[in-house]
Amino acid sequence: MDSKASTTTAPLLNQQNRINPPSKPKQKDFLNHLEAYLAKRDGVDKLLKISRYATKIVLASSALPETLPLTQRLKSFESSVGVSRKAFRLGKFVQDVNALRSSKFDSNQELVLALIAYVGEGFYFFAEQFVWLVKSGLIDKKHSRNLQKISAWAEFIGYAGSISLKFRDLSRISEDEKCVKSSIEIAIMRGNGCEEEKEKLSKLREKKMMKRLSVVQDSADALMALADIRDGGGPFLGPLSISLAGMLSALISTHKNWVSC
Repeated sequence: MDSKASTTTAPLLNQQNRINPPSKPKQKDFLNHLEAYLAKRDGVDKLLKISRYATKIVLASSALPETLPLTQRLKSFESSVGVSRKAFRLGKFVQDVNALRSSKFDSNQELVLALIAYVGEGFYFFAEQFVWLVKSGLIDKKHSRNLQKISAWAEFIGYAGSISLKFRDLSRISEDEKCVKSSIEIAIMRGNGCEEEKEKLSKLREKKMMKRLSVVQDSADALMALADIRDGGGPFLGPLSISLAGMLSALISTHKNWVSC
């Protein structure tokens, strides 16, 4: 009785959906979305990052003469924003501790890569707290160079692990994408509907794109960490190249945080 009722009801529901298709979810109001974005620590931090690296690009490009008063003001602004960004990293290492605790690993190799990524990034954020205290004047400046080197090495190692993990994730997503494509092809051959599979494929492609952007972002940040380790020496580690890498990273992370709000 129940099964018969459900079979007769299904066509009616499908017909009703064709006549009155379900309405798409409304987009968020821009100002409400902006408020939610700015309420997040990372949201404000990335806006500061954009303003800092935009300033660094102007300074590194030698577009303004050194003698111009505006040049000195821009240098002061860039330095102040850099110190302000370090304050946003207070306690941020805890998120890496929690991420590592909640992670599940399919293999020992993935466990090792996760340890490199999370411990490296966590130690970087932990060290940055002391760098901020040096910049703020509470700790003697003689410790500044050593702390910055430790911070840069931890950051670089963390990004190496993170990039490796994301390449593994991309490989998994590609495999899932192939399976869903195969399911769609079979459904089309049989004359069956495949709207659910198409929606799943669309989500996988979006996820794949975001993961690729994350790899680009991490690569740009790793390049900046390498520049700090080598004190700006080496190919592609000049002030303008690093400033452009910083801007690229800032724009990608801003986009990711905006979408996730």
